[in-house]
Amino acid sequence: MKLTDLKTAFEKLHTESSKVLVGLEAPFELLVVALFSGGHVLLEGVPGTAKTLMAKTLAHMVQAKFTRVQFTPDLMPSDILGTSVFDIGSATFHLKKGPIFTQLLLADEINRAPAKTQSALLEAMEERQVNLEGERHVLDKPFMVIATQNPIEYEGTYPLPEAQLDRFMFKVLVPYSPIDVEVEILRRTHHGFDAHNLASAGLSAVITSGEVAEVRALAQQVTVEDGILKYIADINAASRRSPDLVLGASARAATHILLACKTFAALQGRDFVTPDDVKFIVPPVFRHRILLKPEAEIEGLNADAVIQRLLGNVEVPR
Repeated sequence: MKLTDLKTAFEKLHTESSKVLVGLEAPFELLVVALFSGGHVLLEGVPGTAKTLMAKTLAHMVQAKFTRVQFTPDLMPSDILGTSVFDIGSATFHLKKGPIFTQLLLADEINRAPAKTQSALLEAMEERQVNLEGERHVLDKPFMVIATQNPIEYEGTYPLPEAQLDRFMFKVLVPYSPIDVEVEILRRTHHGFDAHNLASAGLSAVITSGEVAEVRALAQQVTVEDGILKYIADINAASRRSPDLVLGASARAATHILLACKTFAALQGRDFVTPDDVKFIVPPVFRHRILLKPEAEIEGLNADAVIQRLLGNVEVPR
């Protein structure tokens, strides 16, 4: 596979996804970038905005094993990781693997589970492995977590701690659809579209899950000049000095920006990263990591507004 092949595959992913997804080109593009960068994604949007459908569509098109877990207050870590079960016949314990043993895990409404259950994902997300009963179990490649949460309903939820939020490469906002998009959704539904049967919509696979590693290797070959590296570091440092923020971006945020920029450039068929790539990638990398001061919120600012202010204050390399 070459960079030109990668650009063609990326365009085909867009074309195929449009058979199922309407008006979700930008969020879906970030899902693809995260997958090929080895990152995880937190999708935030109200119910009914096709967050689950996006995850299922991506898994279908890369032929990845897909598992969905509905997070609830009574969900236990063993419900995700698995547990040892005693076999009476052989008088031995054997491991009953949990849903974490997949390739693309959809953690639906992740903030409804208590912190102990949320933390069960930490090792899997960072190390791509699980320790059970003192044994190390390596997860299949590629492994990606797509988590969803509702930004409106807070009753009965457990906000994700900063340590877990930092494990997600992107936080992607999924807004309500414009009127014309909703009309198209209604038209497709009227003509028999079934979100539970993607094959019936003519959705076909574009690459195999095994080829994801090839794409990642290609992205690693993308050139990044020292000026771009300093630009990323300057933006990160500016977030820590910002008078609008209590908490700035971590060092992991900078590495996520770099990896995502290289992947995004590769998907465009380029072998180099530009400042515009950085500006495109910074908002979804930063928005769940920075913490606004109360004064900034009173002023009417949100995370994205502060991020744009940061980008405007950092000199762009030429």
